[in-house]
Amino acid sequence: MGKTKKGFPFGFYVCSLSFTFERLAYYAAKWGLTIFIAAEVVKGGLGLDKSVAASMSANLVALTYITPIIGGYIADRWVSPRLLVPLGEILMGAGYLCAWKANSLGMLWAMVILVAVGTGFFKGNVSGINGRLFPLADEDELDTVFSLQYSFVNIGSFCGTTFLPLLAKSAGYRMLFLACGIALFVDCAWWMFGMKFFGDAGKKPFLIDNRVEDINKAEKDTAPLTKLEKNRVIAILIVTAFSGIFWLIWYMVYNPVYFEFGPTSEAGLGWANWNIGSFTMPTAWFDSMNGLLCIGLCPVFAGIWAKLRQRPQGDMGMFKKTALGITILGLTPATMVLAAVLAGSGTKEPVGIWIIVLTAIFMTVGEVIFSPLGNSFINKYAPKKLLGTLLGIWPLVIFFAGKGNAVLYNWLSKFDFIKAYGGVAVVVIACGLVMLVFSGKVDRMVEGE
Repeated sequence: MGKTKKGFPFGFYVCSLSFTFERLAYYAAKWGLTIFIAAEVVKGGLGLDKSVAASMSANLVALTYITPIIGGYIADRWVSPRLLVPLGEILMGAGYLCAWKANSLGMLWAMVILVAVGTGFFKGNVSGINGRLFPLADEDELDTVFSLQYSFVNIGSFCGTTFLPLLAKSAGYRMLFLACGIALFVDCAWWMFGMKFFGDAGKKPFLIDNRVEDINKAEKDTAPLTKLEKNRVIAILIVTAFSGIFWLIWYMVYNPVYFEFGPTSEAGLGWANWNIGSFTMPTAWFDSMNGLLCIGLCPVFAGIWAKLRQRPQGDMGMFKKTALGITILGLTPATMVLAAVLAGSGTKEPVGIWIIVLTAIFMTVGEVIFSPLGNSFINKYAPKKLLGTLLGIWPLVIFFAGKGNAVLYNWLSKFDFIKAYGGVAVVVIACGLVMLVFSGKVDRMVEGE
């Protein structure tokens, strides 16, 4: 079932392409939900306040981070993961159809709940099955497997935010949601066709799999943690706390891009010029830039880390990378402040499109450096008896970050943009620099030096 001389098993492409369809719909709908709520009724929207739009988008992000924990628990103990996946796809498809017919927030809440529950059944279980298609793989090969899977994820994100908004622009936001629903039903059909290529992977709940026997044994281990293990737990909790700061700002950035810097045709103030000739670029293409840059930069940074590992002193430490990612993310609100200054907060000519590209670059470089580190770090250093707990805390923190980004955005909206976002930039960069100063000490803690 593992990688053969001819390449990966077909089941790998079933799982990875399932992510492409699902992420295509999710990221298109995430953008569409925000703009649809705030757009004027005459332009096909609900005409509600942008604070409502930001809050609903935050609910979608937050809930889709927390439900995979529940879905994973069910798949671990009671239900075949390969059956939970199509159930999740059907629920997500039904959710997008609710948005297609929505004329109130109630129907959009139904979308958020159905998509969140469906994501819980889908997301972690597809990755779990994909990993079990490679029972003889070592850690390096599994890293390759999931790096390639992540490429399929970003292809879906890029296509969803690049092409479906053009459908929304020409046929209305509701048609975008309809297309998202259709994509999930196609995804379900693809999964049902592809299940025959999985062998035994995912037939039974994951905890019956031999791969987790060590974890089961560790859960029964009542021996106290050693000093080194305690230090590692502290280090993991520090990284997890900083991840909350990172994702809080990362998700919050989208709102001012959509509203303060978005073109006036999409309920924004138009501080940036989104025109390419006579064509007005949809704000969703900011999301597309992120997906496209991820596709291009992930292998670049993988090569950089591999090159650094060849040095006598080895690769850059985990905490130094984390600090670097957070510091670069802090340049994102700083760039937006620069744009606001140049545009006079809407009183002068809009800033050129270069400011949007620069914002996306800083945001994505920070993500590419920071995002892959968390789960890898936890799996490497967590005491086995606490592995599940610490892996569960990571998405829980991101849940609060996803939920809190709208609260932060709505609160910042009460103040002058330049001062408010300038303060955010200072705080985030300061967090990165503080972590950078102490990175060597914390790296030595986890290595037992």
